[in-house]
Amino acid sequence: MTGKAPETRVESPPVVSRALPWRSLASLTLQLTVLAVLIAAFFLRTQPVSGLSMEPEIASGEFVVINTIAFRLANPKRGDIVTFRHDEGTPEIFIKRIVGLPGDRVRVDRGVVFLNGSALSEPYVRFRDDRSFPEVTVPAGSVYVMGDNRANSEDSRVFGPVPYDSISGKAFGAIWPAGRFGAL
Repeated sequence: MTGKAPETRVESPPVVSRALPWRSLASLTLQLTVLAVLIAAFFLRTQPVSGLSMEPEIASGEFVVINTIAFRLANPKRGDIVTFRHDEGTPEIFIKRIVGLPGDRVRVDRGVVFLNGSALSEPYVRFRDDRSFPEVTVPAGSVYVMGDNRANSEDSRVFGPVPYDSISGKAFGAIWPAGRFGAL
């Protein structure tokens, strides 16, 4: 024996840089941009609004953003603003607010909406009318929609409840004109 202890080698732990190199940051930014463009292209669309039925919330000439998959992931809720076609034979797309869900009883008495026997609180309605409409029970798989400008709206009071499969999306924001930009 030579009396010499075997040599042990101690390795230091690897050094990890905490700062992202600029190329990684640029790559991440590009990937996120492409993802955002793809999401917008396939799941969002802009829709110009014509008509006065949703004033003052949405003005004629305003452009709104529509989420086209919102109701594939969840059922519509009371208060949602939706786009739909009530007659498949026409290209016209309507935009209205949901006031009644399946099973709800909806009636209008001199401009006041009653939901299941109680007056509905509607702070978004500024322009009421004095008309009355008989009670309707919203069928399964449908919603009852009304415009916010009740005196100037063709809605479920005229054409009845709207089936879920006629709804094309949920409006969630305004993008034009710039002064109206924001969430609905």
